[in-house]
Amino acid sequence: MAELSPQQQQAFLGAIGADRSMALIENALRTPEPMVGDAPTRIRGFRVRLDLVGAKPPVWRRLELPGDLTLDRLHMVIQAAMGWFDGHLHRFRTGGDPRSPYFVTPFDVEEGEDGVLENGVRLDQVLTGTGDRLWYQYDFGDGWDHVLAVEAVLDEPPAEVRCTGGRMACPPEDCGGIWGYTELAAWVRGGCDPSSVPPPFEDAGHARDWLPLDWHPDLFDVDEATALAATVAAPLRVAGELAAMVEQLERGGNRALTQLLERSASHTAVEVTEADAARLIEPYVTLLDLIGDGVRLTSAGYLPPALVEQLAERTGVTDWWIGKANREDLTWPVAQLRDSARALGLVSVRKGRLAPTALARRSGNQPLALWQHILSRLPVSRTEFDRQAGWLALAVVASGIPAEEWTREIRNLLLGLGWRTKGSPTLGTAAVASPTLDVLELLSGKTRGTITGTDPAVAATALAVTGPDPSDAS
Repeated sequence: MAELSPQQQQAFLGAIGADRSMALIENALRTPEPMVGDAPTRIRGFRVRLDLVGAKPPVWRRLELPGDLTLDRLHMVIQAAMGWFDGHLHRFRTGGDPRSPYFVTPFDVEEGEDGVLENGVRLDQVLTGTGDRLWYQYDFGDGWDHVLAVEAVLDEPPAEVRCTGGRMACPPEDCGGIWGYTELAAWVRGGCDPSSVPPPFEDAGHARDWLPLDWHPDLFDVDEATALAATVAAPLRVAGELAAMVEQLERGGNRALTQLLERSASHTAVEVTEADAARLIEPYVTLLDLIGDGVRLTSAGYLPPALVEQLAERTGVTDWWIGKANREDLTWPVAQLRDSARALGLVSVRKGRLAPTALARRSGNQPLALWQHILSRLPVSRTEFDRQAGWLALAVVASGIPAEEWTREIRNLLLGLGWRTKGSPTLGTAAVASPTLDVLELLSGKTRGTITGTDPAVAATALAVTGPDPSDAS
């Protein structure tokens, strides 16, 4: 409209009024879809420079990328190489103008928007030669704009994503965009003077507590950026049910489960030895040893008090349990152990007797074989909730998150999937419990008291199940 003469503008508006339709103006304002070329038959690579638009001094990264990298994976590479936390929406555009053609994300589709989905577009369908550019916006509130420019086309694609250079730390999330970052960076460079704290902080202590630990605008670690970017660039390979939950959460803009699984993939695989397996399954072996060929239950269906007392003592429950620990119905760690062993197919109840199963008899003195059997039964479930909660528990534990944080992480993921306690907008701690989490806690030594920290062998157990083919672990 700005390019039209006043007479042309009047004629244009008159045409709309006469037609009594907004079709003409809607068509003029519609953002066209981006142009996407055919995927090349030969995969090449790109050396690109990624710049944060408007940052002074420049904040940039140099990356080497395979041409068949899809834009959704490129998004993760940019997040990792820059140092963002992926807590906001993003968008790829083909031009620097915010109205330029753009690719839609799964979240956009969930919101009812049409367009070219970024997940199905390769980098070499958008960029072809030196000087080509692609724009990336992150956090529509703060408006972090990036431009990715091709410096060279590589005849051979890199085997993995590499960050070969860069400068300056990533701005802190939610700091108010370029202007807020500029003030914050100047304050930190000036020694965090308490008399000139930038808004919106109340004082220097408030600002330092809010900033990432040891953050300084001039620091950048290229090795760390490469390690993170290479990890997230490879598509996740996980069990089908977990993949479906990842997709459901990502459609709503929630990448918490994706990040957990990426964290798992970045860990060096830990081999579970015979000694590790013996330590992990000790509570189950103790139960099997004490019941022998079988034991008659009480008339109410519980373990005999004398056996409960022995089991509590040998598994470590007595050391911290308040009470006599001689009644199964009043000693929940013992009840949990028996229920878990039954769910795993280690014991069964017939005609009032609790006895080991044939498999337990065969594997009782072979720790690795018994551990592998437990893997084959995970996740343990009787209901849809137990199954989803079980998969999430495995993903959380496999990521190496400390045991004291398991329940919180699982609850947040379940909430993201839409689970709620009846009549409540949230989930209580008890509602997060699942038979699979019981198994993982028992393997971690829960019978001996509160479990904390990370046990590499337990994390490896969970990781063995969450891979693309869980049956390989059995």
